[in-house]
Amino acid sequence: MRTLLISGDRSGCGKTSITLAISAILAKRMAVQTYKVGMDYIDPSYLTGVTGRPCRNLDSYVLDADGLRGIYSHAAAGADIGIIEGVRGLYEGSEVLGDTGSTASIAKALGVNTILVINAKSITRSAAAIVRGFQCFDPDVQIKGVILNNVSAGRHLEKAKGAIEHFCGIPVIGAVPNMPEMELAMRHLGLVPYREGSEDSAFSDRISLITRIIEEYIDIDALLAIAEEPQSPGVPHPAFADKREPDLRIGIAYDEAFTFYYADLFDLLRAGGADPLFFSPLHDRLPNADGYIIGGGYPELYSEALEENSSMRDAIAEVSENHVPVYAECGGLMYLTRSITKKKGWQGQANESTHGMCGVFPGETMIPSGRVLGYVEGESLTGPFGRAVFRGHEFHYSEIQMDSDQQYSFRLSRGKGIDRGNDGILVANTVGSYAHLHPVASAEMIASFLECCRQPDTKQN
Repeated sequence: MRTLLISGDRSGCGKTSITLAISAILAKRMAVQTYKVGMDYIDPSYLTGVTGRPCRNLDSYVLDADGLRGIYSHAAAGADIGIIEGVRGLYEGSEVLGDTGSTASIAKALGVNTILVINAKSITRSAAAIVRGFQCFDPDVQIKGVILNNVSAGRHLEKAKGAIEHFCGIPVIGAVPNMPEMELAMRHLGLVPYREGSEDSAFSDRISLITRIIEEYIDIDALLAIAEEPQSPGVPHPAFADKREPDLRIGIAYDEAFTFYYADLFDLLRAGGADPLFFSPLHDRLPNADGYIIGGGYPELYSEALEENSSMRDAIAEVSENHVPVYAECGGLMYLTRSITKKKGWQGQANESTHGMCGVFPGETMIPSGRVLGYVEGESLTGPFGRAVFRGHEFHYSEIQMDSDQQYSFRLSRGKGIDRGNDGILVANTVGSYAHLHPVASAEMIASFLECCRQPDTKQN
């Protein structure tokens, strides 16, 4: 599969809107498989929405090179072209002197060509210096083309393009004008998720407009000419290949409030003999299943509706009390506390408000709190995930005030978690964590969770 990586010189350079539009344009011609560098849910939701194929995440902090290649190769089946969206600037990662966690590390692990998006606002010849610096910083990263963003009228494009092509020896394949229409809708954790926004006609119109702009100002044929097969594509990860006959049903909370899932999770569940059974904590009754996963999202924005569906909250509390395995991650963790309190001023709140949640975990969620963002590293010590070391990510504006003397199944050596490095609060067979786990990096933990779901004393009557 021919593949191309689109990165940027910094965060906010426009690479997300540009990558989204390029993927949408190509999807009209061929099967497009997208990937997103880093542990992120929202950008992949857009790329999935415009291509119709689940976007996959590639992160070199949580995955080794074989894991990255295994995800890439697994997802590539049946696709004509792969598009990888970078994260932040090309060389930003988890380290100062190394490239772990960076977009550059993915480019090198797979051996793919890179297009660099430059924010060209107010610069011309300096754009060539930026590109040349990126080329020289790590010659193993194959930068093969440039897209200029925020280009003004007049001679701006002519001067910047001429300088880059002369001094850097690579083509400028597009120049996008400085236009407010290129901005996507934002929220406190980033962009509005695609599933939620796609129900809004203005949101859909904005994506269509961005796509039309990019189609006018970027040479798609020149872009396709840069795409080549990776030098190190690898083979599908064995966690996907070892398929077991289905003998479990795992309920997956999925609606407007809970959308943060990595696509690999569902493939791993099916490979492990578990059929995903999707349900809505906002609108449904809890389906009968052998275990449940409640992912992240924005329960704070739907706290009133979540509170109103008392039958769902009561049913989740009951299955947890009956030792049915439940995993709640970040937003799911918040939902399983006793309540969510939104402080005055939060998202325009006129007054503080508190809404009852499931009450599985003995604590209250408060929002907002200080922003917590970064990688986590730790060990699972007990509970449905068994004993394992893991790496993941946490990103939230809330805090949970747990009652004292609680049992935690995760101990973090990096990251905050729920309480000073304690994460994965454990009640019966229910685990709740602020840490987001990458399913392939944590494949052994997922397998342990499924085995816990198979135990006779954890199944519903």
